[in-house]
Amino acid sequence: MATTVKFTKMHGAGNDYIYVNTLDYPIENPAKTSAKWSSSHTGIGSDGLVLIGKSSKADFSMRIFNADGSEAMMCGNASRCIGKYVYDNKLTQKEIVTLETLSGIKILKLHVEHGQVDEVTVDMGIPLLANSKQIDTPKGEMLAQTINADGKEYTGTFICMGNPHLVIFVDDVKNVILPTIGPILENHPLFPERTNVEFVEILPDGSLKMRVWERGSGITMACGTGACATAVAAYLNHKAGRKSWIRMDGGDLHIHWSETDGHVYMTGPAVKVFDGEIEI
Repeated sequence: MATTVKFTKMHGAGNDYIYVNTLDYPIENPAKTSAKWSSSHTGIGSDGLVLIGKSSKADFSMRIFNADGSEAMMCGNASRCIGKYVYDNKLTQKEIVTLETLSGIKILKLHVEHGQVDEVTVDMGIPLLANSKQIDTPKGEMLAQTINADGKEYTGTFICMGNPHLVIFVDDVKNVILPTIGPILENHPLFPERTNVEFVEILPDGSLKMRVWERGSGITMACGTGACATAVAAYLNHKAGRKSWIRMDGGDLHIHWSETDGHVYMTGPAVKVFDGEIEI
């Protein structure tokens, strides 16, 4: 017998997911469901599925499944959208919300305008510059080092924002053939858990133009953790200061790597697209 599930389609800077409140609509097989619903031709169409649930450690919990069904540890754009979802749907009256994720508890500061959330600032925590589980190098790190892929050499920097990122600075991101090189770098032997890949161009105004290949989803219009990793890598490579505007196909995010506490703070929009119902 079919079960009807209510969902909300939302996006953060064009990074779009399907959101389900599992307190009302539990999803038994989220990996399979995400792959099915994410299809743009036979499903709803999205970069993945986000489940909002209860938590014993925070106000709410988040589980996120990519379009291929794999589970992600964290998504900055999705966390902002959860902030908007829980406030606008009156699940909370707080403007500071804690969110349990697989990469730890994140703190969301909601920017409310006319009774609804417009933007959200997320404390993304302290970036890791070394993680031997996610990159197979002698010291578990990579800072402006050569990586060979598809017969070419790239200069990459590894940043962990709860999930792994490889940031590569180029002269012109438009010249990057992302559908070809993206999956090769994602599945490079250096990355046991695969990796997200960001190609970044320094624009004349000092902002950073970023294109992303997301682990498990492919090309997306934006990536919140990727924007954070890009800002951190830009500072480490002396290409930007501690505050950066990251320009992506879906919109812009402001990233601040605080010198005071070492945390990365991400501010950007959260947008509701539509509500819907679908049968399982």
